[in-house]
Amino acid sequence: MKHMLLSVAVVFAASAVHAEFKLDDRYTDADGDLVADIPTDKAQLVDPAQLIFAYTPVEDPAVYAEAWSDFLAHMETVTGKPVQFFPVQSNAAQIEAMRAGRLHVAGFNTGSNPLAIACAGFRPFAMMAKEDGSFGYEMEFITYPGSGIEKVEDIKGRTMAFTAETSNSGFKAPSALLAASYNMKAGEDFTPAFSGAHDNSILGVANKDYDAAAIANSVKARMLDRNVVREDQLVTIYKSQTFPTTGYGTAHNLTPELQDKIREAFFSFDWEGSSLKAEFEKSGEAQFIPITFKEYWSVVREIDAAMGVQYTCN
Repeated sequence: MKHMLLSVAVVFAASAVHAEFKLDDRYTDADGDLVADIPTDKAQLVDPAQLIFAYTPVEDPAVYAEAWSDFLAHMETVTGKPVQFFPVQSNAAQIEAMRAGRLHVAGFNTGSNPLAIACAGFRPFAMMAKEDGSFGYEMEFITYPGSGIEKVEDIKGRTMAFTAETSNSGFKAPSALLAASYNMKAGEDFTPAFSGAHDNSILGVANKDYDAAAIANSVKARMLDRNVVREDQLVTIYKSQTFPTTGYGTAHNLTPELQDKIREAFFSFDWEGSSLKAEFEKSGEAQFIPITFKEYWSVVREIDAAMGVQYTCN
């Protein structure tokens, strides 16, 4: 079965294909770190007059444009370039924007990182973490009180909301879990629905539009803190192991000097009293820490391999 995501596609094979993670042919990986190398040909490098930044798709982009405002002002100071917040409506649109050269700095959600790296030349280097250096979120299956769903098996015959095919906690991990541990498949044992974003799924369950949903609990924590939903509207029936959260990085073909300055902006940012802290402390984040895709996303690549996920880029 093949799902088109603008100019990129994700193919879920019928059986597990433990293929090696590979980049699109337009990129090279001479050092074996699983991300695109910075071009050595200066003619392929870009040094844009304005930087475009995008955060992973959310239900209300205006909230996050404000949340990121202090950080983007800091990036302007460090890089010497104006920075524009670009509200994206889908994971596919965000990936396509970077692949086409219209997006320079971004935070891609957990499940989108492999596709963004393979097909758009994304080079992640940072992730949010708590004060003590711990990081990540858990996938939860949620329902609403009185739904009649008290355990995972009760989802059978009901409507289960996912976010998008590229999402780790919103689709890939729950699909693998339901199939491997509960012998339940979408379209056969339950009716799947795609909301487009974690907050859409959470709101959908709270408003009883969906019987259940697979969501990232870090998003739920921030929505509860903003009083978008209430605790008494949601019931958690499953909680997963901890996954890495949004990966932040740059397009591969920015000049090395500019990539260094952008990296500096992330790691020199003072969270205290900032709009970024005001939003993300709701889910415990307090700093940016350095990461590598090869190490920190190994569990995500294992899930993809178990599902037989193969990425093709058109």
